Amino acid sequence: MNTKRIKIVEWFLRIAISASFLSAVADRFGLWPKAISAWGKWGNFIVYTKQLVPFLPDVIVPFAGGAATFLEIVLGILLLVDFKTNVVAIISGALLLTFGFSMAIFSSVKAPLDYSVFTAAAACFALSEIVLARSKHRH
Repeated sequence: MNTKRIKIVEWFLRIAISASFLSAVADRFGLWPKAISAWGKWGNFIVYTKQLVPFLPDVIVPFAGGAATFLEIVLGILLLVDFKTNVVAIISGALLLTFGFSMAIFSSVKAPLDYSVFTAAAACFALSEIVLARSKHRH
């Protein structure tokens, strides 16, 4: 096992997943230019959230969007600081699978495929396995 290459792949996955989470959050808060934003502001994100969780009462939707946003911020930061990466990567993958299945069910199966949601979830699970294998290899 080439540990140097494995470590590079691990960090590439950490940075890529973290950047995706944090970029999406930045978009919701209007931190990206309007021309390249998906939502551009919080209200637009909540409208989209409602599309993905139509079974929730309207009053709960902002809390669901807030919870997803909070998780993306925390998980994105934890991936960068290398804290409990195995667990954080699994939670990240589960969160992305939740998004992906919700998009597929309540929008279209094309949406999570176009946005590579399932690919990102797989990357999270791969990161978890890399970290686990590396920790076992050290001992």
